[in-house]
Amino acid sequence: MGIATFKELCLDTHPAEGQDVNALGRFWAAATGCDFVAASSPADPGDVVGAEEGMGIALCPVPEPRTVKHRVHVDVVTDEIATLTGLGATVLRPQDTGLDESGIRWTVMADPEGGEFCAFLREPEELGAYRAMELCVDSVDADAIGGWWAEVFGVELRSEPGKPWKWIEHIPGMPMEAWVFDDDIPEPKTVKNRWHWDLYGEVDDFLERGATVLWEMPRWTVLADPEGNEFCVFPVH
Repeated sequence: MGIATFKELCLDTHPAEGQDVNALGRFWAAATGCDFVAASSPADPGDVVGAEEGMGIALCPVPEPRTVKHRVHVDVVTDEIATLTGLGATVLRPQDTGLDESGIRWTVMADPEGGEFCAFLREPEELGAYRAMELCVDSVDADAIGGWWAEVFGVELRSEPGKPWKWIEHIPGMPMEAWVFDDDIPEPKTVKNRWHWDLYGEVDDFLERGATVLWEMPRWTVLADPEGNEFCVFPVH
């Protein structure tokens, strides 16, 4: 039995000088099929709000700009890459067109602040209203950290022979298809993740499983999993 329910994603934002403070939120709202809600303060980046709580993205202003590749990113589905570039994304690596196993079946892109994400093409009739497909986490040991999160949510860790990634599905409260852990990654974690996730649960349950407290906030607690990935825990409703 799991100990947590997914609440929402959170994304750090630090616009470049002269950049629209709402650019990141507007992009991710449109890319995922959600709504963008502007704040009353012109300095506030606003929020991405979905039809269900788990679809939301809380935008968090931070003092530091992005300096390294995202170790956590979101994969989205789209009818064509031009849809995303029209919203302000840029292509970093096109989908390989070769038929051999070395080719990739997705396009690596960057959002308006340079954050990497992957786009998968789907026929228009295959696209649902919500277009965030999966959450991906670069890992030191995909088996170990994937198994840790599988236990947290009370689900099974899945794998595919010959592939470096593991994944979990049917996560309580999470509307995405999967949460993927990939350890075929050369770079270690050196800075705080720009993406993190909020959960409902009890802090002590996470601590008993090896999480650590990073800091306490008035309404939530910031923890790190055994590989140092930050996440926030809110009390159960």
